[in-house]
This record gives sequence, C-alpha cells and structure tokens, in this order.
Amino acid sequence: MTAIPAEPQSSGAVFSPVTRETYRDGMASLAAAVNLIATDGPCGLAGFTATAVTSVTDDPPTLLVCLNRASSATPAVLANKVLCVNALAPGHETVSSLFGGKTPMAERFASAEWTKGKTGAPVLDDALVSFDCIISEMVEVGTHFILMCRVVDVRANDCEAALVYFRRAYQAVSV
Repeated sequence: MTAIPAEPQSSGAVFSPVTRETYRDGMASLAAAVNLIATDGPCGLAGFTATAVTSVTDDPPTLLVCLNRASSATPAVLANKVLCVNALAPGHETVSSLFGGKTPMAERFASAEWTKGKTGAPVLDDALVSFDCIISEMVEVGTHFILMCRVVDVRANDCEAALVYFRRAYQAVSV
C-alpha cells in the first residue's frame, strides 16, 4: 500500500487534533451494518461484533474488516487467516451483544446456529448474508488491524430487513 502524508504538504494549514471523544461522538451518527465476524481453524473458534466492514472491490471480490488489536478474538483471527462476515437482521441484537462483550467464546457460539463455510469459518445460519473469506492482506493502523478479505463464497437469505447501529443503539432498516 502507498503511504499518504498525514498532513497536506503544500497548503501550510495547521489542524487542531480531533479528540477521541469528538471522533467517537461523530461516528455514533454514522449508521452502520452490524456484523458477526467468526473464525475457526488450528488456533480455535473465535468471533466478534463489527460495524467497520465495507466492500473494497468486486474483482477480485474483497471486503475490508477492522479488528481491534485488544479483542479477545484477535489471536485466532490472525492465526487462522479465515473469517466469515455475517450481516445481521433484526432479532439478532442479543447475539450481537454477546459477541461484542466479554462473554466466553463457547457461550457466544452456543447462542446461535452455525454451519461451516468453504474456508471452515462459521457461517451464521440465519444471517442476512454471509461472506466466507480468506485474509489476503493486513495493515496495522492505531488500535486496529485492517484486514483485506478475499471472498470465496456468499450465502444470502430472504430477510427484508437489516440491523444497523446508529446513535449507540440497534435500529432496523427495511424495504
């Protein structure tokens, strides 16, 4: 990846730093899909809740997933090198909260029905859509790892609504 200078070089502008709190308050107004990220492999079963997921390109099909370095799932995700992005629908709030907290991994996965994807990563049976992926690249930025994930399989359900996180609360979005 090509590095871009942190500050514009030609304008001479000086920017005041944005505080962590200001940034987090601003991000609370950015609605985002709620996803369970799950992995399994030689380093074990692990998963976490994430809103920092986005499409990168469709050729080859690639998603970007941000993973907090301090997450209990981080060692397994990085070592297994596979994951499944499971987009959630309304009704998944409880399982999302379990995956987002300090709940032991076994309890997280016991709270829902799973099958194995092509990569061996767990696919949530009633997810809105699931993207089974191989991690192809990783970059460290601040408190997070940015994972480039090549999609090897997609499974979609017929649900007409999605679960999003907006203003620090779950919201349903439907057609």
